[in-house]
Amino acid sequence: MLSINDLKKGTIFELDNLPHAVLESHHVKIGRGGAVLQTKLKNLITGTTIARNFKQADHFEGVEIEKEEVVFIYKSGNEYWFHMKDDKSNRFSLREEQVGEQRNFLKQNQAMEAQKYNDTIIRIVLPIKMEYIVTEAPPTIRGNTADGGTKTVTIETGAQIQTPLFIETGDTIRVNTEKSEYAERVKRGL
Repeated sequence: MLSINDLKKGTIFELDNLPHAVLESHHVKIGRGGAVLQTKLKNLITGTTIARNFKQADHFEGVEIEKEEVVFIYKSGNEYWFHMKDDKSNRFSLREEQVGEQRNFLKQNQAMEAQKYNDTIIRIVLPIKMEYIVTEAPPTIRGNTADGGTKTVTIETGAQIQTPLFIETGDTIRVNTEKSEYAERVKRGL
């Protein structure tokens, strides 16, 4: 049994007989009433996101999630295709809603974790930090660094990331895939 104090970011629990992951949670005291937990939850089967408040007396069932290594192959329409790491013939697809924001960081032949619920793969989890090549970066303007400024660059997957001004096209950067943030420059481009 889980209480509202256990519902932290990343926790997976059962709500309305479906697995949900906590995306955000905040304890709030409302006037004379008791404290509540405001949450943003993602339904791991349908991919929908909901906001829900819970009271101190609420309890939840934990969910058994199995984990397997998979490899991303390609995208076709709104489907993302993967295969099991040890068996390339065992392929499956996930809808765009199931993949969520992680779709911005999927690279071909990249290994990652797949999570299963009742023998069905419900979501994938990328490594927290991954390396990408910068494919487009606006030129740096001299004298524009007094504020420690940033600029928007495009990485090889097409995602756009805020980086420091010194990042250039061809550089390899490390990105935090959970927060969609620049972490560091790994290698300077040619």
